[in-house]
Amino acid sequence: MLIREAAAEDWPRIWPFWHRIVAAAETYAWDPGTSEDDARALWMSPAKRVYVAVDETGAVVGSAYVTPNYGGPAARIANAGFMVDPDRAGRGVGRALAEHVLAAARADGYRGMVFNAVVETNPAVALWTSLGFEILGTVPEAYEHPRHGLVGLHIMYRAL
Repeated sequence: MLIREAAAEDWPRIWPFWHRIVAAAETYAWDPGTSEDDARALWMSPAKRVYVAVDETGAVVGSAYVTPNYGGPAARIANAGFMVDPDRAGRGVGRALAEHVLAAARADGYRGMVFNAVVETNPAVALWTSLGFEILGTVPEAYEHPRHGLVGLHIMYRAL
């Protein structure tokens, strides 16, 4: 699998799984009805460094971004987002993207990475903890999950 910086031409290959994941309302605290134009502006923002994972057939199977979580004197703490095509789940795409983004963030001078709203029922919590992230706290019953009802949102952090 190749991981490279995303180009504008990659968006039409990201959008189908981005939309599917956000519309499911199980893992992201973004509006499930986000339009494609708004999604593109959100994910492909010039303020973000965006990556894609490409399989051996040339298909985009995942995407991730890294961006400052805060501004000013706290701008060396990164934030990141990850999307893996649900049809490719369990094949190491998420871990490969995470390892790539963590290394890129470190190389870019970030001192740490924080995730502000990880749905506590998200299977990726296990991935993040295996990569050294810790749960700093949980906002209880902050997320209306379509299957589990009200669940918490974790704030997770890892030093780089």
